[in-house]
Amino acid sequence: MVQLSPLRSRLCDFDHAYSLAIRIREATGRHQFVLRTGDPIQPFRVTETRPAKDEGLVLHVA
Repeated sequence: MVQLSPLRSRLCDFDHAYSLAIRIREATGRHQFVLRTGDPIQPFRVTETRPAKDEGLVLHVA
């Protein structure tokens, strides 16, 4: 297991991804999706592309 810094842990958490998704939604007017990646370096990803059925959708910001 990779030891991550406390700052990286905070920047990569769900709350940060959620906040980012809301800001992008407000700026672009496009729907945003927060996905779980399974990668300890980037556990969540924000995208405007609909997730595939096998991707871990956590949140949809409409």
